[in-house]
Amino acid sequence: MNPEEIEKIELDLFLDALNWRYGYDFRNYARASVRRRARQILAKSGMKHLSDLIPKLLHDEQFAVHAINEFSITVTEMFRDPTFFKTVRQTIAPYLKTYPFIKIWVAGCATGEEVYSLAVLLQEEGLYDRVKIYATDFNTDALKKAVDGIYALKDIQLYTGNYQKAGGRQAFSDYFLAEYNSAIIDQALKSNIFFANHNLVTDGAFHEVQAIFCRNVFIYFDRSLQNRVAKVFAESLTHGGFLCLGSKESIEFSPVFDQFKVIDAGQRIYQKKV
Repeated sequence: MNPEEIEKIELDLFLDALNWRYGYDFRNYARASVRRRARQILAKSGMKHLSDLIPKLLHDEQFAVHAINEFSITVTEMFRDPTFFKTVRQTIAPYLKTYPFIKIWVAGCATGEEVYSLAVLLQEEGLYDRVKIYATDFNTDALKKAVDGIYALKDIQLYTGNYQKAGGRQAFSDYFLAEYNSAIIDQALKSNIFFANHNLVTDGAFHEVQAIFCRNVFIYFDRSLQNRVAKVFAESLTHGGFLCLGSKESIEFSPVFDQFKVIDAGQRIYQKKV
């Protein structure tokens, strides 16, 4: 048996241990991504083989939390892909204005930058006072940072440029307080955001939401898991509700696709049929 085959067995056992012991199931994540992240965990541990980590995983809960968080994707920025946010402003916001009360689910919110970007957009469109944003992730460390809403001041120049390209209408500095080397999100933007731990792989739907944002998460799932999560999203949306995915993601091969129509193919915006 060659080393790659042995590593595959070790990785399967490692993922089984995470699932059976802690209920986090990464077995249907894209294999190349899982393998890469498992190797990162191994490299940081100082151990030689992935199988050496399994006893530690089973008996050391702090190490398990670290391992679970390693499988979470937290690369994000405010108004990432400005053209997408400009399209949301022009296409989705006018539709949301027809509702007296709005619920939005941001799934896989990571450290919160896109959640606050959405809050800014909704504020400028006069919608924030009637919206509840449910922002979820399974990474507890990332969620804590999202709740705190404190980001590196050095990133604000990039975020400001993104905001302007996305059709921002005010000075971006109006939305945060600069203190020392940090930018602290304005408390007013936090009032209608509710952060919660939620695992797309194992947890259920958020019912009766008017829009779901889950961008750059699907690409880390295999086809069967993509289909499962797409079903959760379809169950969560009201008729006429919007599903927004990342630019390299799609539900067009999912069994639920016939429940949707394509609003913007380039920006991967779908609307559940009425």
